[in-house]
Amino acid sequence: TGGEPLLQVKFLIELFSKLKKEGIHTCIDTSGMVALTDDIKKVLSLTDLVLLDIKHIDNEKCKNLVGKSNKLELEFARYLSENDIPIWIRQVLIPGYTDDEKDLLKLKDFIASLRSVQKVEILPYHDMGKYKWKALGFKYELENVPIPTDEDVQKAKETLGIS
Repeated sequence: TGGEPLLQVKFLIELFSKLKKEGIHTCIDTSGMVALTDDIKKVLSLTDLVLLDIKHIDNEKCKNLVGKSNKLELEFARYLSENDIPIWIRQVLIPGYTDDEKDLLKLKDFIASLRSVQKVEILPYHDMGKYKWKALGFKYELENVPIPTDEDVQKAKETLGIS
């Protein structure tokens, strides 16, 4: 886990082409924060399922959270939908960052606009990678962020209309 597979798109095209010839199901776990180049479109045509993390539905909050706009990932989601590529949307629930009810309702509306979404998941934030940041000498930006409770997760699911 970790890393962006679509940064290795030429390799994925070769791999997925071979997997498809063998009848093997293909899946990409991605942030979707990539431009829709011809190579990206090619690998997506060979993909049976995309696990897509939506970092934040609000563009400005996304920039503050991950340092980048959400424009590419939302365009990516729309492309998947327009091309009937099955999607599982995943939202990491980070208290104080991605748990605002208005943002979750905006996310719900966006998801409803997509026709190939098969599943929506809430992934509770965890801080298991904190030690890696510290070992590398980096500041862990979410140092004081609490782990969401089961109630926090359930509330977000209810807001999104998922069980």
